Amino acid sequence: MSNTYRDSYGAGLENEEEFVDILEERRRSSDLGHALRTFSPHPYKGAESCSNADLNKAVLESQYLRYMAKEIAAETGSSVEEVREEACGILEEMSQNLQLKCIRLMGFTMTKVLKRLYSSIFVNMEGLNMLQQSIQEHPVILMPNHRSYMDFLIISYIMFTYDIPMPFIAAGIPLAGMKLVGEVLRRSGAFFIRRAIGSDKLYWAVLSEYVRTIVKTGIAPLEFYVEGLRSRTLKSVMPKLGMMHMVMEPFFKGEVYDITLIPISISYDRVLEESLLAHELLGIPKPKESTTALLKASKVLQEDYGSMHVNFGRPMSVRHLCEGKINRCQYNLVPRDLPQKPSAEVQACVSWLAHLMVRVQEEGSMMGPWALMACLLLQAPTRVLTEEGLPWQELTDKTLWLRKLALDFGARLNWPSGQGQAPDADVMSSTVALHGSVVNRKAGRVFLVQEEEPTRNRPISPEEKMISTAAAVLMLASYRNMSLHIFVRPALLAMALHIKKTTQKDELLAFFCFLWDVFSNEFIFIPGNSSQDFEEACFLLKKCGAVHVSEQEVTVSVAGLEVLSFLQALLQPFIDSYQVIFRYLCENEVHVYAEKQFLTAVRNLATELILSGELHTYEALSSDTQKNVLSALQRLDSLTKSRASEQNEYTVNKAAVRRIDDILSGKIPPQMLHTTPEAKL
Repeated sequence: MSNTYRDSYGAGLENEEEFVDILEERRRSSDLGHALRTFSPHPYKGAESCSNADLNKAVLESQYLRYMAKEIAAETGSSVEEVREEACGILEEMSQNLQLKCIRLMGFTMTKVLKRLYSSIFVNMEGLNMLQQSIQEHPVILMPNHRSYMDFLIISYIMFTYDIPMPFIAAGIPLAGMKLVGEVLRRSGAFFIRRAIGSDKLYWAVLSEYVRTIVKTGIAPLEFYVEGLRSRTLKSVMPKLGMMHMVMEPFFKGEVYDITLIPISISYDRVLEESLLAHELLGIPKPKESTTALLKASKVLQEDYGSMHVNFGRPMSVRHLCEGKINRCQYNLVPRDLPQKPSAEVQACVSWLAHLMVRVQEEGSMMGPWALMACLLLQAPTRVLTEEGLPWQELTDKTLWLRKLALDFGARLNWPSGQGQAPDADVMSSTVALHGSVVNRKAGRVFLVQEEEPTRNRPISPEEKMISTAAAVLMLASYRNMSLHIFVRPALLAMALHIKKTTQKDELLAFFCFLWDVFSNEFIFIPGNSSQDFEEACFLLKKCGAVHVSEQEVTVSVAGLEVLSFLQALLQPFIDSYQVIFRYLCENEVHVYAEKQFLTAVRNLATELILSGELHTYEALSSDTQKNVLSALQRLDSLTKSRASEQNEYTVNKAAVRRIDDILSGKIPPQMLHTTPEAKL
């Protein structure tokens, strides 16, 4: 089979030569000259000149908001004027106030900061040229992945540098509260959205009309993170659909002929927040976003963060993507200015599109040597990494083997090679040196770096020592996660072969689909694509010589044992973590859990099992993994979620959870998942 997914939706550009280091020019010329030069963008041809005040006025005076104000006034007993006044306040809190002089200031500051932090920032010029063309033809939606706070302004910085219209950027409201910085971001094009909107009907109405007006008028490209929040694990996060639906609605209602989606893949050699993210996953609260915290974090300017790649993917036409997937006639039955609940067909289409965009972002990301080395380091016992050290030669040999496998699987590798480039051994040495915060190399061995303990009057407890090790392991796991989209489908098949001990293709497909279902919150799979993903896994394992595939069978080749063993070990921490949580839910006498109570209890159980030597993965301690299990069990009808007072509560169907655990262990076939009535709530 051909790899139809990549053929249809591949994200842009094939050759390393197409990336240009934009810092090279900045190092040679004046930072002030760059900030003050003439900025002459070519906007959308259909856009009329529109000030920020005009935009806000258009939103407040729209027929939609007038209708919603009357409806909310009738429901709440307020006057229409009071509701409209409240809407005006919401808009004032939310709206951007883009000003070129502020963009120039940000351009000057960003140049200084970027040159200190990064050796290079590589930008895909062909993709940038296509973006420039697209902006003139249709309203454009920029959709970057979100791994670091640095993502927030890098797109604007590149667009300013290349005379492309500045985007309006959806940002979280905490950023608006930062003294001075919040206002600078607002004047750089950020508009601010509350995190917990809930059932606030008026807020939803103002936000959706604001977004739709930007899209309909095409006054600026709109930028938002389809994943919603910054990924704390450096792997893709399940897309959030609210904003996606808002930007699509003008097309569904026929208010614009087409909308162009631009997937953007931002890849880092090293992430600014690596330590902060690991501690957040262990339940240590994230510092409040404030100007003071930003100034305290300025010590990062002394560190080296290697290079960054920004890959602007191929422009994707919403009109073309939705062809045959949605019947837009349903929107003709209700006036455009009235609210309309999206049909199941529309919701499915938006979900499919959102997942597709995240997959295209993954396909466009660049993977460095460190992601491969992190995969291999995590497959060594933790005791070896903390006490004995992993032999350097063993790590480098295996990394070169894994590089070949990754390339066979279609990875985009940021690995300098060829004539005039550094030898592979030097590339790997400099990679480990760059990540001295995670590992260090001494006497021919590689060790995990653990935090230095502050001077204390009492000896360190086993739990404290374990948390210190866990933070280092989770940092390493985050970098491994940057490669998972390459390996996850073949890894699911490798795990099916390992657990089921069968060569029958239909049995392997059934188990593959079960794993695909269970881990759909952990990894990004396009809804309804499980059979295609199975075919892709067969194709890739056959391509690298690990299996032979016939109509009825998938058989392992002798040469394939090393590949399959690596892929199984890659997935094992996720399976172990899920099983620990299933065990907790099944063995505990409680049937209803508050989310905070659940997270603390699972972390305590995992800590106990790690200290006793029964559990070998520290990833069961990660709050993201624990929350993903809750979401998966909801999807699999094994758990129901309700809102009680200030937090979520979950009611568990223990029989259903036990059944999933038994299938995952290979005790019963996946066909048993929904056969018994008690498995449904």
